[in-house]
Amino acid sequence: MQTFTRRRFLTIAACAGALGTRASAAAELTQWRTNALGARMTLSLAHPKAEVIAQTVFAELRRLEGIFSLYKPDSALSRLNREGRLAAPPFELLECLGLSGRVHDASGGRFDPTIQPLWAAYAQSSASGETDTGAIEQARALVGWQGVAFDSQTIRFARPGMTITLNGIAQGYIADRIAALLARQGLTDVMIDTGELRALGGHPDGGDWPVTLKAVDGGTAGRADLRDTSMATSAPSGTRFGLAGEPGHILDPVTGRPTQAPWRLVSVTGPSAAVADGLSTAICLMEDRGTIDAALSGFSGVSLVHLS
Repeated sequence: MQTFTRRRFLTIAACAGALGTRASAAAELTQWRTNALGARMTLSLAHPKAEVIAQTVFAELRRLEGIFSLYKPDSALSRLNREGRLAAPPFELLECLGLSGRVHDASGGRFDPTIQPLWAAYAQSSASGETDTGAIEQARALVGWQGVAFDSQTIRFARPGMTITLNGIAQGYIADRIAALLARQGLTDVMIDTGELRALGGHPDGGDWPVTLKAVDGGTAGRADLRDTSMATSAPSGTRFGLAGEPGHILDPVTGRPTQAPWRLVSVTGPSAAVADGLSTAICLMEDRGTIDAALSGFSGVSLVHLS
Protein backbone atom coordinates (compact mmCIF):
# COMPACT_ATOMS: atom_id res chain seq x y z
CA MET A 1 0.00 0.00 0.00
CA GLN A 2 2.77 2.44 0.66
CA THR A 3 4.65 2.21 -2.63
CA PHE A 4 1.87 1.73 -5.16
CA THR A 5 -0.68 4.25 -6.41
CA ARG A 6 -4.03 3.54 -4.85
CA ARG A 7 -6.81 2.71 -7.32
CA ARG A 8 -9.89 4.94 -7.14
CA PHE A 9 -13.24 3.26 -6.60
CA LEU A 10 -15.38 6.30 -5.76
CA THR A 11 -16.67 9.06 -7.98
CA ILE A 12 -18.55 12.08 -6.65
CA ALA A 13 -21.08 12.09 -9.46
CA ALA A 14 -22.47 15.52 -8.68
CA CYS A 15 -19.05 17.13 -8.82
CA ALA A 16 -17.91 15.31 -11.90
CA GLY A 17 -21.00 16.35 -13.78
CA ALA A 18 -21.86 19.69 -12.24
CA LEU A 19 -18.54 21.45 -11.78
CA GLY A 20 -19.21 25.11 -12.37
CA THR A 21 -22.97 24.83 -11.92
CA ARG A 22 -24.47 27.69 -9.93
CA ALA A 23 -24.78 26.40 -6.36
CA SER A 24 -26.06 29.64 -4.87
CA ALA A 25 -26.33 33.29 -5.70
CA ALA A 26 -22.97 33.86 -4.07
CA ALA A 27 -20.78 30.95 -5.19
CA GLU A 28 -20.34 28.12 -7.64
CA LEU A 29 -19.54 24.53 -6.82
CA THR A 30 -15.78 24.13 -7.17
CA GLN A 31 -13.21 21.44 -6.56
CA TRP A 32 -9.72 21.89 -5.14
CA ARG A 33 -7.21 19.06 -5.54
CA THR A 34 -3.85 18.05 -4.15
CA ASN A 35 -1.93 14.84 -3.43
CA ALA A 36 -1.05 13.39 -0.05
CA LEU A 37 -0.33 9.94 1.39
CA GLY A 38 0.07 8.61 -2.13
CA ALA A 39 -3.46 9.52 -3.24
CA ARG A 40 -5.32 12.36 -4.88
CA MET A 41 -7.32 14.41 -2.40
CA THR A 42 -10.23 16.65 -3.33
CA LEU A 43 -12.29 19.28 -1.54
CA SER A 44 -15.68 20.14 -3.10
CA LEU A 45 -17.69 23.13 -1.91
CA ALA A 46 -19.60 26.25 -2.89
CA HIS A 47 -18.46 29.31 -0.96
CA PRO A 48 -17.36 32.85 -1.82
CA LYS A 49 -14.10 32.21 0.02
CA ALA A 50 -13.55 28.71 -1.37
CA GLU A 51 -9.90 29.35 -2.20
CA VAL A 52 -9.09 30.54 1.32
CA ILE A 53 -10.91 27.54 2.79
CA ALA A 54 -9.05 25.18 0.48
CA GLN A 55 -5.69 26.62 1.48
CA THR A 56 -6.59 26.18 5.16
CA VAL A 57 -7.60 22.58 4.53
CA PHE A 58 -4.46 21.79 2.55
CA ALA A 59 -2.26 23.30 5.26
CA GLU A 60 -3.92 20.97 7.79
CA LEU A 61 -3.52 18.11 5.35
CA ARG A 62 0.22 18.73 5.09
CA ARG A 63 0.50 18.85 8.88
CA LEU A 64 -1.28 15.50 9.19
CA GLU A 65 0.80 14.02 6.39
CA GLY A 66 3.82 14.92 8.50
CA ILE A 67 2.43 12.56 11.14
CA PHE A 68 1.10 9.62 9.09
CA SER A 69 3.21 9.46 5.93
CA LEU A 70 5.28 6.36 5.19
CA TYR A 71 7.07 8.29 2.43
CA LYS A 72 8.45 11.20 4.44
CA PRO A 73 11.48 10.13 6.51
CA ASP A 74 10.83 12.81 9.13
CA SER A 75 7.15 11.96 9.72
CA ALA A 76 6.17 10.74 13.17
CA LEU A 77 5.21 7.34 11.77
CA SER A 78 8.48 6.97 9.85
CA ARG A 79 10.50 7.83 12.95
CA LEU A 80 8.51 5.32 15.00
CA ASN A 81 9.12 2.59 12.43
CA ARG A 82 12.80 3.42 12.14
CA GLU A 83 13.53 3.57 15.87
CA GLY A 84 10.93 1.19 17.31
CA ARG A 85 9.70 3.81 19.77
CA LEU A 86 8.51 7.40 19.71
CA ALA A 87 8.57 9.77 22.66
CA ALA A 88 5.97 12.53 23.06
CA PRO A 89 3.84 11.19 20.17
CA PRO A 90 1.35 13.54 18.48
CA PHE A 91 -2.21 13.33 19.77
CA GLU A 92 -3.49 12.46 16.30
CA LEU A 93 -1.20 9.44 16.04
CA LEU A 94 -2.31 8.21 19.46
CA GLU A 95 -5.98 8.69 18.57
CA CYS A 96 -5.56 6.82 15.29
CA LEU A 97 -3.81 3.97 17.08
CA GLY A 98 -6.68 3.83 19.55
CA LEU A 99 -9.19 3.56 16.69
CA SER A 100 -6.98 0.92 15.07
CA GLY A 101 -7.14 -1.13 18.25
CA ARG A 102 -10.94 -0.94 18.29
CA VAL A 103 -11.21 -2.08 14.67
CA HIS A 104 -8.62 -4.80 15.33
CA ASP A 105 -10.69 -6.17 18.21
CA ALA A 106 -14.02 -5.91 16.40
CA SER A 107 -12.63 -7.64 13.32
CA GLY A 108 -11.12 -10.56 15.20
CA GLY A 109 -7.61 -9.32 14.41
CA ARG A 110 -8.10 -9.09 10.66
CA PHE A 111 -7.29 -5.38 10.76
CA ASP A 112 -3.72 -5.19 12.00
CA PRO A 113 -1.38 -2.24 11.28
CA THR A 114 1.65 -4.38 12.16
CA ILE A 115 1.23 -6.13 8.79
CA GLN A 116 3.78 -3.69 7.32
CA PRO A 117 6.89 -5.97 7.46
CA LEU A 118 4.94 -8.72 5.72
CA TRP A 119 3.66 -6.30 3.10
CA ALA A 120 7.22 -5.12 2.46
CA ALA A 121 8.41 -8.72 2.09
CA TYR A 122 5.75 -9.45 -0.53
CA ALA A 123 6.55 -6.23 -2.36
CA GLN A 124 10.25 -7.12 -2.41
CA SER A 125 9.51 -10.62 -3.72
CA SER A 126 7.37 -9.12 -6.47
CA ALA A 127 10.10 -6.64 -7.41
CA SER A 128 12.74 -9.40 -7.63
CA GLY A 129 10.47 -11.78 -9.51
CA GLU A 130 11.11 -14.56 -6.99
CA THR A 131 9.15 -15.51 -3.91
CA ASP A 132 11.46 -15.37 -0.90
CA THR A 133 9.63 -17.77 1.42
CA GLY A 134 12.18 -17.33 4.20
CA ALA A 135 11.88 -13.54 4.21
CA ILE A 136 8.10 -13.78 4.18
CA GLU A 137 8.10 -16.13 7.17
CA GLN A 138 10.53 -13.89 9.07
CA ALA A 139 8.28 -10.91 8.38
CA ARG A 140 5.21 -12.84 9.47
CA ALA A 141 6.83 -13.41 12.87
CA LEU A 142 6.88 -9.63 13.36
CA VAL A 143 3.12 -9.27 12.89
CA GLY A 144 0.96 -8.90 15.98
CA TRP A 145 -0.99 -5.94 17.36
CA GLN A 146 -0.26 -7.08 20.91
CA GLY A 147 3.33 -5.99 20.26
CA VAL A 148 2.35 -2.31 20.08
CA ALA A 149 2.14 -0.39 23.37
CA PHE A 150 1.30 3.27 23.62
CA ASP A 151 0.33 5.97 26.06
CA SER A 152 0.58 9.75 26.13
CA GLN A 153 4.32 9.53 26.78
CA THR A 154 5.58 6.89 24.36
CA ILE A 155 4.72 4.50 21.56
CA ARG A 156 6.93 1.40 21.52
CA PHE A 157 7.23 -1.92 19.71
CA ALA A 158 7.85 -5.15 21.57
CA ARG A 159 10.28 -6.64 19.03
CA PRO A 160 13.07 -5.21 16.87
CA GLY A 161 12.07 -5.05 13.23
CA MET A 162 8.38 -4.39 13.88
CA THR A 163 6.83 -1.60 11.81
CA ILE A 164 3.28 -0.42 11.24
CA THR A 165 1.24 1.07 8.44
CA LEU A 166 -1.87 3.15 9.00
CA ASN A 167 -2.73 3.33 5.31
CA GLY A 168 -5.85 1.27 5.98
CA ILE A 169 -7.27 3.87 8.36
CA ALA A 170 -5.31 7.14 8.17
CA GLN A 171 -6.98 8.44 5.01
CA GLY A 172 -10.35 8.11 6.70
CA TYR A 173 -8.99 9.62 9.90
CA ILE A 174 -7.67 12.64 8.01
CA ALA A 175 -11.07 13.13 6.37
CA ASP A 176 -12.63 13.16 9.84
CA ARG A 177 -10.11 15.71 11.13
CA ILE A 178 -10.68 18.03 8.17
CA ALA A 179 -14.45 17.75 8.58
CA ALA A 180 -14.12 18.69 12.25
CA LEU A 181 -11.94 21.67 11.32
CA LEU A 182 -14.51 22.97 8.82
CA ALA A 183 -17.43 22.32 11.17
CA ARG A 184 -15.76 24.42 13.88
CA GLN A 185 -15.70 27.27 11.36
CA GLY A 186 -19.43 26.89 10.78
CA LEU A 187 -19.11 25.41 7.29
CA THR A 188 -21.45 22.82 5.82
CA ASP A 189 -22.36 21.26 2.48
CA VAL A 190 -18.78 20.18 1.80
CA MET A 191 -17.43 16.91 0.40
CA ILE A 192 -13.98 15.82 1.57
CA ASP A 193 -12.34 13.09 -0.49
CA THR A 194 -9.06 11.75 0.89
CA GLY A 195 -9.43 8.41 -0.85
CA GLU A 196 -12.33 7.88 1.55
CA LEU A 197 -15.33 10.21 1.57
CA ARG A 198 -16.65 12.46 4.32
CA ALA A 199 -19.79 14.47 3.58
CA LEU A 200 -20.23 17.50 5.85
CA GLY A 201 -23.90 18.29 5.27
CA GLY A 202 -25.46 17.71 1.86
CA HIS A 203 -24.96 18.96 -1.67
CA PRO A 204 -24.95 22.78 -2.01
CA ASP A 205 -27.68 22.53 -4.67
CA GLY A 206 -29.89 20.60 -2.26
CA GLY A 207 -30.27 16.92 -1.56
CA ASP A 208 -27.47 14.48 -0.81
CA TRP A 209 -24.10 13.98 -2.43
CA PRO A 210 -24.58 11.26 -5.10
CA VAL A 211 -21.63 8.88 -5.29
CA THR A 212 -20.91 6.23 -7.90
CA LEU A 213 -19.01 3.09 -6.93
CA LYS A 214 -16.61 2.00 -9.64
CA ALA A 215 -15.82 -1.66 -10.15
CA VAL A 216 -12.23 -2.83 -10.53
CA ASP A 217 -12.82 -3.31 -14.27
CA GLY A 218 -13.96 0.30 -14.60
CA GLY A 219 -17.70 -0.35 -14.72
CA THR A 220 -20.32 0.86 -12.28
CA ALA A 221 -20.74 -1.33 -9.21
CA GLY A 222 -23.38 0.71 -7.41
CA ARG A 223 -24.44 4.11 -6.12
CA ALA A 224 -24.94 5.79 -2.77
CA ASP A 225 -26.24 9.10 -1.45
CA LEU A 226 -24.27 10.72 1.36
CA ARG A 227 -25.23 13.43 3.86
CA ASP A 228 -23.43 14.03 7.15
CA THR A 229 -21.77 10.64 6.88
CA SER A 230 -18.69 8.88 5.58
CA MET A 231 -18.01 6.10 3.12
CA ALA A 232 -14.91 3.97 2.60
CA THR A 233 -14.32 1.43 -0.16
CA SER A 234 -11.71 -1.32 -0.45
CA ALA A 235 -10.92 -3.76 -3.26
CA PRO A 236 -8.45 -6.60 -2.64
CA SER A 237 -7.47 -6.90 -6.30
CA GLY A 238 -7.60 -3.18 -7.06
CA THR A 239 -3.89 -2.90 -6.37
CA ARG A 240 -1.48 -5.77 -6.90
CA PHE A 241 2.15 -6.22 -5.98
CA GLY A 242 3.13 -6.57 -9.61
CA LEU A 243 1.58 -7.73 -12.85
CA ALA A 244 -1.97 -9.00 -13.29
CA GLY A 245 -2.39 -12.38 -11.64
CA GLU A 246 -0.02 -11.62 -8.76
CA PRO A 247 -1.41 -11.35 -5.21
CA GLY A 248 -3.63 -8.46 -4.20
CA HIS A 249 -2.36 -5.95 -1.67
CA ILE A 250 -4.58 -6.83 1.30
CA LEU A 251 -2.80 -9.45 3.41
CA ASP A 252 -4.30 -11.62 6.14
CA PRO A 253 -2.35 -11.06 9.38
CA VAL A 254 -3.45 -14.50 10.62
CA THR A 255 -2.34 -16.63 7.67
CA GLY A 256 0.30 -14.27 6.29
CA ARG A 257 -1.14 -14.66 2.81
CA PRO A 258 -3.21 -12.43 0.49
CA THR A 259 -6.91 -12.60 1.18
CA GLN A 260 -8.77 -15.69 -0.02
CA ALA A 261 -12.20 -14.14 0.54
CA PRO A 262 -14.41 -13.87 -2.58
CA TRP A 263 -15.09 -10.13 -2.41
CA ARG A 264 -13.99 -7.75 -5.14
CA LEU A 265 -15.43 -4.52 -3.72
CA VAL A 266 -16.47 -3.58 -0.18
CA SER A 267 -18.08 -0.27 0.87
CA VAL A 268 -18.93 0.78 4.41
CA THR A 269 -20.69 3.93 5.63
CA GLY A 270 -20.77 5.42 9.10
CA PRO A 271 -20.23 8.53 11.19
CA SER A 272 -16.45 8.04 11.25
CA ALA A 273 -14.48 7.78 8.00
CA ALA A 274 -11.59 6.25 9.96
CA VAL A 275 -13.74 3.42 11.30
CA ALA A 276 -15.37 2.87 7.90
CA ASP A 277 -11.89 2.80 6.34
CA GLY A 278 -10.57 0.20 8.76
CA LEU A 279 -13.68 -1.96 8.56
CA SER A 280 -13.78 -1.96 4.76
CA THR A 281 -10.20 -3.23 4.78
CA ALA A 282 -10.91 -5.90 7.37
CA ILE A 283 -14.05 -7.13 5.59
CA CYS A 284 -11.94 -7.93 2.54
CA LEU A 285 -10.50 -10.75 4.67
CA MET A 286 -13.84 -12.14 5.90
CA GLU A 287 -15.40 -15.04 4.03
CA ASP A 288 -19.00 -14.97 5.29
CA ARG A 289 -21.71 -12.46 6.19
CA GLY A 290 -21.98 -13.68 9.77
CA THR A 291 -18.39 -12.65 10.48
CA ILE A 292 -18.92 -9.34 8.68
CA ASP A 293 -22.09 -8.54 10.62
CA ALA A 294 -20.36 -9.34 13.91
CA ALA A 295 -17.56 -6.89 13.10
CA LEU A 296 -20.00 -4.13 12.11
CA SER A 297 -22.04 -4.62 15.29
CA GLY A 298 -19.16 -3.25 17.33
CA PHE A 299 -19.78 0.28 16.03
CA SER A 300 -22.88 2.47 16.16
CA GLY A 301 -24.33 3.76 12.89
CA VAL A 302 -22.11 1.66 10.62
CA SER A 303 -23.57 -0.07 7.56
CA LEU A 304 -22.32 -2.31 4.78
CA VAL A 305 -23.66 -0.62 1.63
CA HIS A 306 -21.90 -2.70 -1.01
CA LEU A 307 -20.43 -6.19 -1.12
CA SER A 308 -19.61 -7.93 -4.38
